[in-house]
Parts: sequence; structure tokens; C-alpha cells
Amino acid sequence: MYFFYVDLDLPFDLEFYSLLCTRTRSHLSGSSQCTPLNSWRFRGMNHLFRWRRLARLMFMLLYFLINVLCASQQTVQSETQQVKGIVGQSFSFQERVIKTGNLLYGDLDSIANVYPGREGKITLEKRFENRLHLNNVTRYFTLSDLQIDDAGVYTVENTDEEKKTTKFELTVYNVVSKPPVTECDRSSCSVVCSVDNEKEVTLTLYRGEEILNQTSSPDLTTDPSLHLEVEGKNYNSTYSCVASNPVSNETVLVPKCCSEDGHPNDADSDGMTLGMVIAVICVLVGSGLVGLAIYLRKRGNEHSQGRFI
Repeated sequence: MYFFYVDLDLPFDLEFYSLLCTRTRSHLSGSSQCTPLNSWRFRGMNHLFRWRRLARLMFMLLYFLINVLCASQQTVQSETQQVKGIVGQSFSFQERVIKTGNLLYGDLDSIANVYPGREGKITLEKRFENRLHLNNVTRYFTLSDLQIDDAGVYTVENTDEEKKTTKFELTVYNVVSKPPVTECDRSSCSVVCSVDNEKEVTLTLYRGEEILNQTSSPDLTTDPSLHLEVEGKNYNSTYSCVASNPVSNETVLVPKCCSEDGHPNDADSDGMTLGMVIAVICVLVGSGLVGLAIYLRKRGNEHSQGRFI
């Protein structure tokens, strides 16, 4: 008795079925040999291989189509942009929304949305009411009358074609105040320049284009102002005090009150001397006029008394 099995590793021609053999093994002797098979017996096996190959191709095609569809639906997301705004002014999130889109803010989710056919207000959050709109020309979400607490992360979702998200981290600043300069201390030929301290404010003292000193303080609670003092060196040069932050700057020229040798300016000294002289003259003239008036009055009284006698 013989039992046989088909060894799938054997070579064969799938198109013409010209080569086919099976290994047959004797139940009695245990020997094996390759026995050719007729094509009709091989036809079923050939169909099996064809279906397996077709199934593999279909699976690969399906896998490719799924990847393409997933890629087309995948959200395109850019890096977070660091942007700055000024209190009281407007800021536009520069991502165009032509037909449909949303604006998200922090943990509040969507604070504004727009889609075809919708008219009127787009704002969903009360705190942004009458301040947030979609610019009809640029198609940017625009926030007006900025406040310090408007700072945070905003996300523009543009769903015109594929879903695209753009994040903006907005920081809002006050316009820096003009730094006052104290009157010159003539005894030390020095001035003090100061500014109200706010977020990221820097105070700088220049001699011409050269930076002499610079200071800032991140602690807004313990140091409400910044101070700079300069001694009287080369004070005939042009000095300026500049207060700045990331969105604005203010410059004040430091008045000249000392000469290059660190003494009060001659013009100032002459002015003081002239003033003192004028004051003394005024006192003397006034005293003389008062004395003359008293003298004349006294003589008038004596003349009147002599006439009545």
C-alpha cells in the first residue's frame, strides 16, 4: 500500500502544468520517489495557489487605500507661534478661514466659529463679545481692545479643505511709560532716571550710542520702579534714558548740569550769581525807597507843625 502527499516545494509550471510530481512513500519499505501527476489532478491545486496570490494582492491594495484615506483625513498641525499684542489695540491670528473654521482658546474650547450661510455674531464666549470677529478682507480672526488677561494659547482650526490647526501663544503688554528724570543734583552732578516696572521692562542709560548701564526686574510686586544713577563724568556728552519692552520704547534726554570736570556748569553758576546780585539790589532799592518815604513823611509832619505855631 502506498500513501502519498504533495510537496509544495517541488517546481511546476502554473500556466501549462507541464511539470508536476509528488513524493510517494511505501508503507512497507519506507522508501520515497517522485511520481508525475496528470494535469487534471493538479488543476485544483493550481487554482488554490492562484487564489492565494490574488488574495495577497487584494490585501496589499486594501492596505494602501486605507493608508491614503487616513493620510487625507489627518490633521495638519504647525508649531505654536509666539505672538505679541498691545493693550487697547487689535490683534489678528494670521491663518485664513475662507469658508469654515473655529477659534479655540485655552480650556474654553471653541470661542468662535464660522461656516457658509451663517450671518451675524460668530462669538460663543461672552467675555469676547463685540471684540472678536472674522475680518471680511483678510479672513483672519481678529480680537480688538486687547486686555492683559487675553493672553494665552489660541488655536485656529481651518476646515476649508483638509483640517489644519495653527496655534498662537499670545502675550499682551502695556505700552511702556515715559521715564521721568529727576532734577540735577548740583552737589554731586548726578541725575536719577526711573520707570514704572511692568512685564519685561528694561531701563537703559546711553551716552551717545554707548550703553552705560542697564537694569530690569522680573519681580513686579517688590520693585515698582527701576532706578539708574550716573555720576558727573563727561557730562557735556549727550545722555539719554530709554525705557523699553517687547512692543514699545520711550526715550528721554538727560539734562546737562555738570561740566566735564564734575563741577556745576559755568552758565548755571553765572545764573545763580546773577540772581543773587539782582536779589540784593532789589532789597537795597526797596529799603532805600522805604527809608526815603519815612523821611519825607517825617519832614512833612514837622513842616505842618511849624506853620500852625
